[in-house]
Amino acid sequence: MMNWDAMGNGMGFGMGFGWLFGLLVLALVVLAIAALIKYLRK
Repeated sequence: MMNWDAMGNGMGFGMGFGWLFGLLVLALVVLAIAALIKYLRK
């Protein structure tokens, strides 16, 4: 993980961006798992 504090944008921006990025990754993981299950069910 990058240290967003070093960028000087403050904790608010870092936390918000991290939350958004985490949500995006979570959605991609869920989609990947769903696709894998669908593929294995054939």
